[in-house]
Parts: sequence; structure tokens; C-alpha cells
Amino acid sequence: MHRELHSWFSPNLNKEMEIAVYGDYGDALLLFPTAAADYLEHERFYLIDAMSDALENSRMKAFSINSINSESWMADMHPHHQALRHQQFDNYVRHEVVPFIFNHCNGRVKITTLGASFGALHAANTFFKHPDVFHGTFAMSGFYSLLGWSDGYVDDNVYFNSPMEFVKNMHDEGMLNQLRDGKDIKILCGRGNYEKPERSVEFSDLLNAKGIPHKLDLWGHDQPHDWPTWRKMVSLYF
Repeated sequence: MHRELHSWFSPNLNKEMEIAVYGDYGDALLLFPTAAADYLEHERFYLIDAMSDALENSRMKAFSINSINSESWMADMHPHHQALRHQQFDNYVRHEVVPFIFNHCNGRVKITTLGASFGALHAANTFFKHPDVFHGTFAMSGFYSLLGWSDGYVDDNVYFNSPMEFVKNMHDEGMLNQLRDGKDIKILCGRGNYEKPERSVEFSDLLNAKGIPHKLDLWGHDQPHDWPTWRKMVSLYF
């Protein structure tokens, strides 16, 4: 499988940010790490191997980026500053990573976001904030509200990076129609140890209430919140 490593100094984050690219051709899959992990996490835990057939047969190309959660929601600072750093990360993804993907793919391709656990929050948030740019999201074992991390504190940067909140209050038909029209939205979760499927069900119920087509896929009680579950999910769908 073709593999490339790139990096550049991000003006939005004021730091060097790496990105790994897997595969040659096809639509793009943007991978967000779990928790405070890095851009090679999906490779180390064999998630890239789980989607190798699609990557090697040019059905898609994967782009794996770093997390900055250790500088935002996992940092010891006020939620205002945590949320500000999160918004800077969103700007980095939208205004730096997306152009890099289009340039690397020699044109505008469909981009689907993917993440597990904390990465699912980023994957879903990125897609639902920018449906004009992203084609879909593949969110595994996620949570979709930041209010638990912000201890109930809310400002614009918390609210507009918390899909449960901003989608709930989304009434712009133009934005809603973008989310309803031909998007590929999958919300997955196991029911084993450390999983919280009620979070996925709650988010699915919200999407249903907004008329946003999607697939909710709940796996069995033998599927824990861990990499073997996520590898199985990826290998089934990709």
C-alpha cells in the first residue's frame, strides 16, 4: 500500500502538524485520532489494515491527522480556552487539511470523516458544521455533546462544536437540505464494556427529528469500546 508522511506549520494552530496519507486514488477518508493520540494511531492499531482492500484497490484514499485534545478538552484550563483551541483545530481542518486533500487528489473529491471515541466527536462535528465540504461521517462509539467536558459552560465555541446542541437548534432549511441530500452518515456503537450506546441513540433520534437520513448500527454486548470492535466495523463497511 502506498504511504506518505507530510507536515507543515499550521497558522491556525501555531505549531507543526503532521498528516499520513494511505492509498493512491479514490474519494477521501479523513481520520481523527482518539483522545490525545497522534496521526499514526490508526496505523499502529491496524485500522488502516482493516480498510486495506479499499485503499489498495483505489476505492478511497485515507488521510490521518493529529489530535490537539491534550491542548483543549484534556488540558487544565477554563472551558472558554479549551473551546477556543477546539475552534482553532476546526479552522485548521477546514482551511488547511481540506485544501491539502483536494490538492493531493488533484481535484475536489468527496471527503468522509471517520473517528472512534473522542475522534467520533471530531468526525461528526466536522461533517455537520461543514456539509458544503464533506460528504459524510463514520462515527464509532462516540459522544456528541461537549457540555459534559465544559462542565455546563457554554459560549459560541462550545456550542458550535457540539453537534447535539447546534443541530438541535438548526432551522436554516438551506443547511438542513445540504445534510439531507445524498450524504453518507453512519453512527455505530457496540454494547459491550465501556460503550455508551445511549449517546448514539440520542444523536440518531435528533437526526430523525430533523429529517436527516442516516444509519444507526448498534453492535452486540460482546463488542467493547476498543480497537478490535472498531476494526470489525471498518472492515465491514469499507
